Amino acid sequence: MDDREFSNIYAIPANYTDSGKLLGGMLEPRNTIEAIILVGLIGYPELMWMPVSGTIKLVIMTVTLLPIGVLSLMGIGGNSLMQYFSYIVIFWLNRRKLHLRRIRNKYGQPKTKK
Repeated sequence: MDDREFSNIYAIPANYTDSGKLLGGMLEPRNTIEAIILVGLIGYPELMWMPVSGTIKLVIMTVTLLPIGVLSLMGIGGNSLMQYFSYIVIFWLNRRKLHLRRIRNKYGQPKTKK
């Protein structure tokens, strides 16, 4: 008889839950679509309407579009940018407004009885 132990414990790979994502589980489809839309909406006017030379356009587009694209692909706190901005808008619409009554300290003055 074999005295070897058999283990029924299997290692689950880190990319097990990455189904439905793009580029091997790196990008979520929602974030990718939002990044394409944002870069297109901001990049088209920069490319077509700016009256500067090609090199300057390239530098301006690199400085503006690259951070916007990366931020929209990553998202904020696990959410896409539109989800995050909707949370901000919902917070601002439903926030509480606290109104505190002023209490004046009148030290040394006798209390008046009614």
